[in-house]
Amino acid sequence: MSARSAPHPPKWIKPQLTRLVDEAPAGGGWLHEIKYDGYRMHARIDGGKVSLLTRTGLDWSHRYRRTIEALGSLKVKSAYLDGELCALNAEGVPVFSRLQAAMDEGRTDQLVFFAFDLLFVNGESTAQLPLIERKERLQRLFKKDAGRDLVKNGPPPVAAKHRLNCCACRAHARDAT
Repeated sequence: MSARSAPHPPKWIKPQLTRLVDEAPAGGGWLHEIKYDGYRMHARIDGGKVSLLTRTGLDWSHRYRRTIEALGSLKVKSAYLDGELCALNAEGVPVFSRLQAAMDEGRTDQLVFFAFDLLFVNGESTAQLPLIERKERLQRLFKKDAGRDLVKNGPPPVAAKHRLNCCACRAHARDAT
């Protein structure tokens, strides 16, 4: 096997966290993503076993059984997805207080996992590929499973020239790994 392939996805990958800056970088070489108002989670799929991991590596799968079921229906043998688990209001906007209430009340069956990065798929580490290529692969993965309601691909990357009307965003160099 090559250095980029392995039979199983990594047990845990330390997430790249956001950093607060005064203004977003300018220029065409940047991608901007909406920062969802939820819990940053990693989904690890290895054969029939699906895990939801916190950004510190804790396994919270037992808390989100319906999300685990939805992730398990993705058409992959193995994968490692970076995303955000959210509670949506009636307009489909993530609201953190709704997520907290759902957790407190044990009503997690309607939470939505928004995937925004694909770090491993079907025996191949994609972490060293350019971000834009990982996002394209992620989009193809979700096209195979159109109609899913609890697991979604995040919105497409927004070019720097577009204005975002949101509370926060992440900026990535277009060709970053």
